[in-house]
Amino acid sequence: MTMLKLNRNKILFTFLAWSVGLIIFFPILWTVLTSFKTEAEAIASPPVFLGFDWTLENYSEVQERSDYFRHFWNSVVISLGSTLLGLLIAIPAAWAMAFVPGKHTKDVLMWMLSTKMLPPVGVLIPIYLIFRDTHLLDTRTGLVLVLTLINLPIIIWMLYTYFKEIPGEILEAARMDGAGLWSEIAYVLTPMAVPGIASTLLLNIILAWNEAFWTLNLTAAKAAPLTAFIASYSSPEGLFYAKLSAASTMAIAPILVMGWFSQKQLVRGLTFGAVK
Repeated sequence: MTMLKLNRNKILFTFLAWSVGLIIFFPILWTVLTSFKTEAEAIASPPVFLGFDWTLENYSEVQERSDYFRHFWNSVVISLGSTLLGLLIAIPAAWAMAFVPGKHTKDVLMWMLSTKMLPPVGVLIPIYLIFRDTHLLDTRTGLVLVLTLINLPIIIWMLYTYFKEIPGEILEAARMDGAGLWSEIAYVLTPMAVPGIASTLLLNIILAWNEAFWTLNLTAAKAAPLTAFIASYSSPEGLFYAKLSAASTMAIAPILVMGWFSQKQLVRGLTFGAVK
């Protein structure tokens, strides 16, 4: 009887999990399907789900109108650059907070997290003026810097959580063996926290890849990433849903593929230290 009840619960929770997953995934599926429709079919009422004439015309027109690969390369440089720079700053900071905690460490952590609650538009004008005066507007360097600063609180918080799960005695043993500060961080702490660092890196690449507010306001053409590539299909003449869906599909495809192949590492990193 108990086994039957457990099997029923398992089936119920599996069904609920798949239902929630499909609901979350449906907008992406609809966008992909719309990208293969004509403009007339994309705005048809009632909407057509599968019974339409599939076409690749939207993709060819998008590529002819916009240089997809230039925007793609900008996104790669900006997301990877900001994440790696953030890790270089965050690893020593998280180490200090985890293993040499001060009286106000928790207050500092909360203050850093509170900066994420500030609406970005509230600091747009001063950052825009700074970028204008330092000639960083419409540059990949400028976007790398601003996205690093925006995501740095999250990176530090995640690494701090992972580092707290590592026994301090291991680091003390390394010091007794003559390891210096940077040797301790590079050769002892970092290898032990690889799952946590990897999941932090992957999640922050996704955050930087999807960032739209700063990329749209601080770029024009040269450094525009894929978020600007998508926004270019919203025009005063109206929305071209099929072409917009094709551009969106081309923009999200690389990050979806990366997430699919790294899901095991993501889960491992996110559950790092959860089981004693």
